[in-house]
Amino acid sequence: MPISAVDTITLAFQHTKQQLLKPFRLSQWTRLAFVGFLAGELGSGGGCNVPSNFHIPQQTGGSRQFLDPAFPSIDPALLAGSIVVLIVTAVVFGLLFMYVSSVMRFTLFDSVIEKNCSIRRGWRRRQGEGWRYFLWQLGYTLATLFGALLLLGIPAAFAFALGWFQEPKQHLLGWILTGLVIFFVLAIYFVTAAVIHVLTKDFVVPQMALENIGVIEGWRRLWPMMRTERSGYAGYVGMKIVLAVGAGIAVGIVSVILGLIIAVPALGLGIVAVITGKTAGLTWNVFTITTAVVVGGVLLAIFLYLVSLISVPVIVFFPAYSIYFFAARYRPLGLLLYPSAEVPAVAQSGDLPPEEPPPLPPLPVPGT
Repeated sequence: MPISAVDTITLAFQHTKQQLLKPFRLSQWTRLAFVGFLAGELGSGGGCNVPSNFHIPQQTGGSRQFLDPAFPSIDPALLAGSIVVLIVTAVVFGLLFMYVSSVMRFTLFDSVIEKNCSIRRGWRRRQGEGWRYFLWQLGYTLATLFGALLLLGIPAAFAFALGWFQEPKQHLLGWILTGLVIFFVLAIYFVTAAVIHVLTKDFVVPQMALENIGVIEGWRRLWPMMRTERSGYAGYVGMKIVLAVGAGIAVGIVSVILGLIIAVPALGLGIVAVITGKTAGLTWNVFTITTAVVVGGVLLAIFLYLVSLISVPVIVFFPAYSIYFFAARYRPLGLLLYPSAEVPAVAQSGDLPPEEPPPLPPLPVPGT
């Protein structure tokens, strides 16, 4: 039988240890942290707050004269134009990041397979696969959002037609029951969407990387595999959820400790800056706000870099986990991972299975 989701954990741990510690290379850790962050493999939260205890003058005559030239009244047309520019910029930046993330997903796959991370080579090599994956991610995101809007809009339309918006207090029970149903339906909807995205990332991306196919073709081949081994893939999804929760808790605890280590000296320096600013009569203006933003940006960059470094084992482990699980079920990946071993062919959709398929030999442990 193919290797189980539980047995794959040991292989993924051994691979992670070999890639990161034999030998230890800080440059590799930094590149893997960068690739993992861009590929979306790293989930980090929190931030650094710069102390904001500068004395803001009261609205007296002198201070009001100081604030007026610094914060003049804004023309509504200019404000609306600025909002439009910010929205367009955010959309463009989001699309750019999604494309970079798509290419970096294949770079991370290559880095785990080869046990060496080369960002420049991966970027040049994986443009085609990254573009196809980007188009799928864009379409899937839009379709998911459209489905969520339908799930919200249809009940809202019925509530409007029944007059619930005009007299909401008289339909309080209906609002509560409808809200609960919508909540559970949306929860199931988004969980299903997340599982589909994870399966695409874990099992379709390797097919795209090794056979230069599209996402739809990858799913056309993956679906028969999943139907013939429902318990194996279900166990994989369940085990990955458990591992992700455990890894998230561990990284979160370390991140909080790291944040406190950075925040304590930053707070001390902030208090010194506040006292010095008060003594010098400083207030919020363009210079002080710019300085605070720059200092906050530097502290945030340092914090994110350190969090990325401590998250590198997680960044390597989870792709390795999916790769070793799928290698026993997808022949091209198995031959790439174990070049000296005989990996039985896996019947693809549309192919006739052999009459007497040979038994699958036990997979060797990496490094032996």
